Amino acid sequence: MATGKSSLDDLRRQIDRIDNALHDLLMERASVVEQVGELKGKDNLTLLSPGREAEIVRRLLSRHRGRFPRTNLVRLWRELISGMVAVQAPLTVAVFMPDRGSGYLELARDHYGNNTAMTPWRSPGQVIHAVAEGSAQVGILPMPDREEGESWWISLTGDSAALPRIVARLPFAGPGPGRGDGIEALAVGLINPVATGYDRSWLAIETVPDVSRARLRSVLGAAGIEPTQLSATQRSEDSWLQLVEVAGHMTNEDPRLARLMEGRQTVLRAVVLGGYPVPLTAEELSE
Repeated sequence: MATGKSSLDDLRRQIDRIDNALHDLLMERASVVEQVGELKGKDNLTLLSPGREAEIVRRLLSRHRGRFPRTNLVRLWRELISGMVAVQAPLTVAVFMPDRGSGYLELARDHYGNNTAMTPWRSPGQVIHAVAEGSAQVGILPMPDREEGESWWISLTGDSAALPRIVARLPFAGPGPGRGDGIEALAVGLINPVATGYDRSWLAIETVPDVSRARLRSVLGAAGIEPTQLSATQRSEDSWLQLVEVAGHMTNEDPRLARLMEGRQTVLRAVVLGGYPVPLTAEELSE
């Protein structure tokens, strides 16, 4: 009969064997990712794929079994993804950080990896500039607010294809220790978001003055667009510029935008500022 010590030694040998197998698979995955990076470079494709990354995590959660915590699984894979991005090319994240301890750096590290280069900036405008001119591939920005803060989102409303787009909402794995202490943020990059089936989009909508939130919701609904959040409004004498989060994936070619502007009685212009895969819910992360 095996003693307690020999049984423990046997189990530890099993763990060593599994660790070696995991390490072999990790190195194999890195080799494949290196080939992906070479193909992306040839086709001038972007380094990051926020939609694909979210789909990987959701797929793994759907098949997860056992007592290993789901939040740890997500943390593990987010760190793995950041390492695999580094295999392809260096990544730099520009982070809005008006003060130390404001939480945005923690959100950035949680999502993009502890060893990823982070550059702090005191204003959202500086973050957007860093992404636009290429010194950073991703920018972390505060959530737009109806009353306070810099209306950084207005700088994304132009027609240029070189403007950064909203690509993620953080934290992806919900609030928790080391994830911004309850704050949220948006990530921007020179990336065209792709549909995942779990998406939200952001629209900048120019309207005639004095359009109430109820009226805007009605106009959006008539065009087949479901608003999920009316975030901010910039008012002038001639028009109002409204920032709206809507359900689903949208692009500027979406026919619903044309319906939204029919007759231009309420909506004068509408621009998609990007979108993001919806963060995981508490139910999806529960044991």
